[in-house]
Amino acid sequence: MSSVKIFSGKSTQYLAEKIAQSYGKPLGEVTLQKFSDGEMSPFFTESVRGSDVFLIQSTFPPADNFLELLLLIDAAKRASAKYVTVVVPYFGYARQDRKDKPRVAIAAKLMANLLSAAGADRIMTCDLHADQIQGFFDIPLDHLDGTSIFIPYIRSLKLEDIIFASPDVGGVKRTRSFAKFFRAEMVVCDKYREKANEVASMRLIGDVEGKDVVMIDDLIDTGGTICKAAALLKDKGAKSVRAVATHPILSGKAYENIENSELEELVTTDTLPLKQDCSKIKVLSVSDLFAKAIRKIHDHESISSLFIRS
Repeated sequence: MSSVKIFSGKSTQYLAEKIAQSYGKPLGEVTLQKFSDGEMSPFFTESVRGSDVFLIQSTFPPADNFLELLLLIDAAKRASAKYVTVVVPYFGYARQDRKDKPRVAIAAKLMANLLSAAGADRIMTCDLHADQIQGFFDIPLDHLDGTSIFIPYIRSLKLEDIIFASPDVGGVKRTRSFAKFFRAEMVVCDKYREKANEVASMRLIGDVEGKDVVMIDDLIDTGGTICKAAALLKDKGAKSVRAVATHPILSGKAYENIENSELEELVTTDTLPLKQDCSKIKVLSVSDLFAKAIRKIHDHESISSLFIRS
């Protein structure tokens, strides 16, 4: 069987090192050269001929992160790698997955096409913004689930009157999977947006009086939705409010919003690096989950054992 070689783009090296350590192999060396005008030229400093290459890079801004990943895929294929698996802990541009207004790009599909065109053989990612994005790829995709990281942590809190909340209607399915596992009820915060990253109004569907509420979402950007939902839940009599979100984008005034919110804590992962410290943010690592998935893919085994089922 061909050997496994794990490499990382520059922006996700902090996580790739942990994944490689958990897998039991050193992280391979990549050199990123730049011309004076900023043009990138990444290359591998060791042979990848005949190897199963795993390239780790989240595709958050700037766009250079995505371009670097495409160049690494192309370099691996041209260096005769046997198989190239692209590990994208956070798949950026996934929020643009449909035409919600005229004359707009479906960026998630375009990103999927570019990864395939560059020569990727397989994609591995975690908690896509919408499950149907899996259908945008014309190559195999392994969609890992953050529940295997969050459920043990939530269970360790031993909350007496737990109830789960979706901060918007679109997250009902994700929230229901948590509620089903804990055999708990769920509520929905129905929001209305007038423009992106700005919530105009919100109302609660369900009862949270005296309950320990855990909100579930796939990502948190400015924190506006989750912080507004936390305030609404507290106003409706919730005993405590926590939030669970896989991808900590945390842009704009997100850290300030979370620190000043009604949230007890925000539980997230290291699919993206935090830009600053915040006393209310707890980070759980996805490194073991991805390392196990890499091993199973290399051994041609099913990854279904990595999922927690209710």
